Amino acid sequence: MTRPFDVSEIRKEFPILSRQVNGRPLVYLDNAASAQKPNAVIDAIANQSRTAYANVHRGIHTLSNETTEAYEAGREAARGFLNAPDTHGIIFTKGATEGINLVASALAGTIQPGDEIVLSVMEHHSNIVPWHFLRERHGAVLRWVGLHEDGSLDMDALRGAVGPKTRMVAISHMSNVLGTVNDVAEVGRIAHAAGARVLLDGCQSAVHMGVDVQALDCDWFVFSGHKLYGPTGIGILYGKADALAEARPYQGGGEMIETVSMDRITYNEAPHKFEAGTPPILEAIGLGAAIGWYRQFDQADVEAHEHALYQRALEGLRGINGLRIHGEAPGKGAVLAFSLEGAHPHDLAQILDRYGVAIRAGHHCAQPLMTHLGVSATARASFGIYNTEAEVDVFIEALEKARGMLV
Repeated sequence: MTRPFDVSEIRKEFPILSRQVNGRPLVYLDNAASAQKPNAVIDAIANQSRTAYANVHRGIHTLSNETTEAYEAGREAARGFLNAPDTHGIIFTKGATEGINLVASALAGTIQPGDEIVLSVMEHHSNIVPWHFLRERHGAVLRWVGLHEDGSLDMDALRGAVGPKTRMVAISHMSNVLGTVNDVAEVGRIAHAAGARVLLDGCQSAVHMGVDVQALDCDWFVFSGHKLYGPTGIGILYGKADALAEARPYQGGGEMIETVSMDRITYNEAPHKFEAGTPPILEAIGLGAAIGWYRQFDQADVEAHEHALYQRALEGLRGINGLRIHGEAPGKGAVLAFSLEGAHPHDLAQILDRYGVAIRAGHHCAQPLMTHLGVSATARASFGIYNTEAEVDVFIEALEKARGMLV
């Protein structure tokens, strides 16, 4: 049963939102970098630590069994959240970055010089650097796909970039800077027709829109817990059964093995094959709690709320002279990147902080995109489930004051 959407009630569940910054109520608009945590997540981690903590899987005693049950419940929560067919395809990682590195490492053993990886210029560095490793170490070729003026992906260029040498198409589902939501189902059809695999960076889409990995037909999908109102140090890598079967283990150690002798080893089945050593137990339990908390709400209600905040901010910013919006693709998510002529984004962020408003400024781990936009950095306000229209108004007022100081 879904819970009625009431932002005033939601805010009461986030202790940090009651604090002040520089003598003013906190207005937290840095959600694309990391979201705040509700009591449900804080309590899940604390209660597990207090009452039933032990290492998982290998114990026989009660505490180990109880912790294992809670840990694997987190995996099942992630499975349901993504509509994965089973939990064998749900791998716990320390974050989306490790998930992408795991896939790149798994692919490395089969890469031949000249094999191609297709990327877009809007990618986060976490979905660029691991593929550069394959370029540097194995002779892979990176093929780049550009954008239209509004920040949407150039699908014709993508079709031209994918060919018989393509091994992987790695694309963000939703851009962390532009908010662009890519037609990743069509990306998948193009890639699979050429015999290539598809990896989707879902760090933003997992928070701002419903995700169904079976409907998307992606081979790999990654997201991080800390953007989904969950803990840091935990993420999910989903993999199709055949992709997981082909992939070699990423790290060696306990849990990922079946047998070990002096002259040979055999590997465990997925997902454990890719989870060497003691896993992030409490973080996985916290992620399960975050997913359970988030899924109380109707996704359409969440999206409508965040879109309304974005639209209000967009209209307010359009009234500020010299301000440029980066990314206005149709159907984009609640992320607003902007530049102000004559003002450095870092200075804007610093002045807004005086008014209690937290935004992000910099290249947002997307330097190829900054080059494409012709800037070195942007400011970014990103909206979450607990933000309000009143906070948007405070943000706009603070930004106008900052402009008056800097320009």
